[in-house]
Amino acid sequence: MNNFYFNLHTHEPIVQDAVVALVNQYPWEFDATLNHYSIGIHPWYIKEDRIERDVEKIEQALQLKECKALGECGLDKRIAIPIALQIAVFEKQIQLAEKYKKPLLIHCVAAFDELILLKNKHKITIPIIIHGFSKNEQLATQLLKNGFYLSFGKYLLQNPELKDVFKALPLNRIFLETDTITNSIQEVYAIAASYKQLSVADLQSQIQTNYSKIFI
Repeated sequence: MNNFYFNLHTHEPIVQDAVVALVNQYPWEFDATLNHYSIGIHPWYIKEDRIERDVEKIEQALQLKECKALGECGLDKRIAIPIALQIAVFEKQIQLAEKYKKPLLIHCVAAFDELILLKNKHKITIPIIIHGFSKNEQLATQLLKNGFYLSFGKYLLQNPELKDVFKALPLNRIFLETDTITNSIQEVYAIAASYKQLSVADLQSQIQTNYSKIFI
């Protein structure tokens, strides 16, 4: 394929020429007909009575070539689910991702210190991507130093203050996504390319290189 738009994270299958979308799936509503997806237990939707079933479904999916990543999973300190339970479920998923050598796609809210500690504790070797990044340059730099990749989407479109953060990041550590917004991935690429003072084609080429390094 010539240059394509890689969409790191979306909740709806996208059937468009020149778009490769990684569709988020949850184990309790797994659709085996999708041909390019991630699967994981989002911290918002942890239910103790089905954790083991969900983990089993994730492990089954990770063995399929159509499954490209484990996630979204992670930590969120602004929800009612106890952080200790979130960490326990996250650690189960870390172990599976390492076992099957699939990258981790992370949801993280107000828990970046814990995330970095867990990465170091478990000596994670697989790529880890923070999806929907919206924070400051100091945190972005800290995450890059600890080996993370960062993905940008709606906040790049909605928050002009994120421009300087995005401009400062190396091209080989970024991805782009739509998540749940109605804007197209092409719109996200257009603003990202303008911030980086690149052509859209050059940005596509770089993100394709990142994609090939991690997902193929």
